[in-house]
Amino acid sequence: MSLKFFGAALLGVALSTTAFAAGFPDRAVTVVVPFPAGGASDSTARFLTPKMSEVLGQPVVVDNKPGANGGTGAAHVAKSPADGYTLLVGSIGVFSINPALYDSLPYAPKDMDLLTQAVRTPNVLVASPNFPANTVQELVEYLKKNPNKVTFASSGIGSSDHLTAALFWQKTGTQGVHVPYKGGGPAINDLMGGHADVSFQNLGSVANQIRGGKLKLLAVTAADRTPLFPDAPTMAQAGVPLEVYSWQAAAAPKGLPADVKAKIVAALQAAMKDPDVKKKFNDIGFEVVASSPADFTAFQAQEEAMWKKVIKDGNITPAQ
Repeated sequence: MSLKFFGAALLGVALSTTAFAAGFPDRAVTVVVPFPAGGASDSTARFLTPKMSEVLGQPVVVDNKPGANGGTGAAHVAKSPADGYTLLVGSIGVFSINPALYDSLPYAPKDMDLLTQAVRTPNVLVASPNFPANTVQELVEYLKKNPNKVTFASSGIGSSDHLTAALFWQKTGTQGVHVPYKGGGPAINDLMGGHADVSFQNLGSVANQIRGGKLKLLAVTAADRTPLFPDAPTMAQAGVPLEVYSWQAAAAPKGLPADVKAKIVAALQAAMKDPDVKKKFNDIGFEVVASSPADFTAFQAQEEAMWKKVIKDGNITPAQ
C-alpha cells in the first residue's frame, strides 16, 4: 500500500467518524437497567429518559436486563459498541460494591465511560417498633451487652444496607447478626413484624413506614439531617462518624466519540436539572447530584476503595 493511499484511507476513516458523531443520534437510544422493573435504578432511568429523548430528538427507551446482582446488564453494556446507542443506569452495587466484593466479574467500571453520578439517598437506621433501643447510643450499648444477638436485616449480601451495617459494627466495636433477604421488601416486612431487630435501609424505601409508626427511625447516614425527618439526627450527631449514601449513575461502553459523549452528557444533565424531574426524585427521597464525567470517575474509584476496605476488615465474602 502506498503512503498516499494509506493517508487517504486514514482521512476517510476520520471523516466518516466525524460525520457519524455529528449525526448522532439518528435512531433510538437504549438505556439498560441491570435490575427488574420497579427498583431504584429502574425509577432513575424512567425519570430521566423522557427529557433525554426531548433533548436528543430520538426515542430513549429503557431495557431491563436483570441477573447476577446487576452483572448481566452491566456486562452487556460494557461489551456493546461504543456508539452512544447503548447506555447503562445502575446502582452503587454495580459500580463500586460488586468490583470490591467479587474476585471475578463479567465487566469492570474501567471497561466503561463513566458519565455521571445522577442521584443519591442516605441510608437510615431503623428498628422494629418493639425493639428496646430508641437511639443510636442505646443501640450501641445494647449490642455491647448482647453481642451476636441483635439481627440486622438487609436486602442481600453485598447490598449497601449490609455493608453499612458492617461499617457500623467496625466503627462502634460491636457485632450483630446479618440476616440477608431476597430484596428490601421482605426485610422491611420482617422488621415491621418484629422478626428482625434493626436495619440500614434506603430512606425512600421506608419513609412511609416511619411516618406510619411501623418502624422507629434512629438516625440518617447523611452529612446533614434530611428535610423529610428533620428531628432525626445524623449518625455523626449520634456519636458515630459514619456517612453513607446509596446512589444511581450512568455509563456507556468505553471509547465513545467525544462529540457523542458530549451530547449524551448534555442530555443527562438537562434531564437531571429539569424541575419536574428533580421533584420526582425528591419525592422518593433522592437528591440530584448531576456530577461531571471526571468527578464521577474519581468518585467511583473512591467508593470502590472504601467498600473494599470494609469488606476486607469484616471478612465478608459473597457466600456469607
